[in-house]
Amino acid sequence: MSRLGEIRVADDVLERARAGDERARAAIYWAVAPGTFGLIRRLSGNRTQAEDLFQDTMMALYQHLGQFRGEAPLGAWVRQIAVTKCLMYLRSPWHRARRYLELQSESEMDIRPLLATPGPLAEVFDVERALACLSPTARAVVWLYEVEGYSHEEIGTAFGRSVSFSKSQLARAHARLRNFFEVDLQTCTPT
Repeated sequence: MSRLGEIRVADDVLERARAGDERARAAIYWAVAPGTFGLIRRLSGNRTQAEDLFQDTMMALYQHLGQFRGEAPLGAWVRQIAVTKCLMYLRSPWHRARRYLELQSESEMDIRPLLATPGPLAEVFDVERALACLSPTARAVVWLYEVEGYSHEEIGTAFGRSVSFSKSQLARAHARLRNFFEVDLQTCTPT
């Protein structure tokens, strides 16, 4: 499967979709939907919110399809729409308030990240849980840099911040992820 930013759609399909052809629009949907939803789900960190953001992204795609100039693959354009929608959500005061309340309730419980399957091997760790232990901003920076291939300059611009913002968020996130994946190998040695 190719990355979202590399997904191309034939010019004739784009033209028919712009003209309102439902089959062409469906072809575009099936080409970009899996990658788009995966990106949004990982940036938002919440499946329910990801579904709403995905719907907003797809609506924006179809509403503005006439503005797509074809200078880059369609997937790259859709990726930019999705990232923008996610960052708007992450910056919203409603999201910050909800996150604050979640953190308050979590601090009242003894929550420790769990392994998906017990064992010392790196293959058994649950990456989704590891990413969930990051703040929404750090998770977005990690995903955009490590998976989507954004540069620090592009991430800084997307967040309206500096390059050093992106680098420091990534360094802190990597440190937190390393802590998450540390395994006490002494407990695994036979006695």
